[in-house]
Amino acid sequence: MIRKLISRVFGRKSPGSPGAPAIIGVNKHGIRREQISSGSRRTVETLQQQGYKAYVVGGAVRDLLAGFTPKDYDVATNATPEQVRHCFRRSRIIGRRFQIVHVLMGSETIEVTTFRGHHGEQGQHSGNKAHTDEQGRVLRDNVFGSEKDDAARRDFTVNALYFDPTSETIVDYHHGVADLKQKTLRMIGDPKTRYREDPVRMLRAVRLAAKLGLSIDPEASRPIREMSVLIENVPPSRLFDEMLKLLTSGYAVKCVQQLRAEGLHNGLLPLLDVILDQPLGERFVMLALENTDRRVREGKATSPGFLFATLLWHEVLAKWEAILNSGERGTARIPALFLAMDAVLDVQAEKLAITRRIAGDIKDIWALQPRFEQRSGKRPYGVLEQPRFRAGYDFLLLRAESGEVDSELGQWWTDFMNRDGEARAAMLLPPKADEAKKRRRRKRKPAAASAE
Repeated sequence: MIRKLISRVFGRKSPGSPGAPAIIGVNKHGIRREQISSGSRRTVETLQQQGYKAYVVGGAVRDLLAGFTPKDYDVATNATPEQVRHCFRRSRIIGRRFQIVHVLMGSETIEVTTFRGHHGEQGQHSGNKAHTDEQGRVLRDNVFGSEKDDAARRDFTVNALYFDPTSETIVDYHHGVADLKQKTLRMIGDPKTRYREDPVRMLRAVRLAAKLGLSIDPEASRPIREMSVLIENVPPSRLFDEMLKLLTSGYAVKCVQQLRAEGLHNGLLPLLDVILDQPLGERFVMLALENTDRRVREGKATSPGFLFATLLWHEVLAKWEAILNSGERGTARIPALFLAMDAVLDVQAEKLAITRRIAGDIKDIWALQPRFEQRSGKRPYGVLEQPRFRAGYDFLLLRAESGEVDSELGQWWTDFMNRDGEARAAMLLPPKADEAKKRRRRKRKPAAASAE
């Protein structure tokens, strides 16, 4: 009843069938054409001038309604990818799973998709039937359809919103505006079927609910716990991208808490299985996520390498200690640390395809941590010269704040970094007995043989 009332207030039914969408005017939704990017506006206008339907769709419309600034803008149209490509000189068709067109407008890249159709009869007749695996996950889907079909194919009602910048109206097929007002995240269609088609939707539900402050509808939430195993079927590269979006959304703390509430942390990521059940590890990770959330909200850059280094650190510590205690492969601390680093990243690679560059950043941050303990001689000066010093230093401060290491260590490096000359040299500690280096005897070069 409340949904009907809100729908009556925020939209009117266009003439036609009972399933016709609500057409919501600017006086009700408040989004002006100037609020969307010039690139997306020009893309829509060009397609409309060529006789096609075109809208700004999905997350951009949702975020504008919720008071957020969209990160990017997507456009949906009834033009096929080939037709879209012919409308724009600077464009290219990409994708295998979903065929889309990237339209380049100045510095912007606008993603243009053709309205999607249903998987069934239309796909069979057109020869474009969606390809699925044995679990029902869609592998390839270039089935085109009507605007109404496209709305039905979207995941959540708040994502099935179509904004026409020309008329400044929102076309709403599934009461998405009403659900946003009611703070409810509802799935379009049968949740179990939609999760089988794309298990990542379970993670997306968590991210959107946390970001927008929505409650996941019980019908959409109920199957998640029992179907979470399907996430194992998602390619590691795609899972990495989705987890990175979740952790850099500006609401990472809420997302991780929601993952636990929905039962998605078990088996999803090896790191979450452990840290959420260890007080010290959980405090360290939560501090890192809070720091990331703060940087995102302040508009500052975030580092995926730093973030994943914090998430995996206590796994490295546990593995490092196990290697040292085992007596195998030698007991030297630093070689054991590098063995632990490789072992943890190898296990994680089975779930997430962490890129080689990010993995390199992670290792650099970890490798610096034992070097911070060395505060005598020339070693601290060498640490300051390391390319990843700042990231390693910030990582050390998090460890100190969580209680993992003495706060005095973090303060010493803060002071050492901010001083120079004699003041810096005066801070150096005397070398420990086990750190004293043995002077190596310099080998004399053999005398040149005298010519006879």
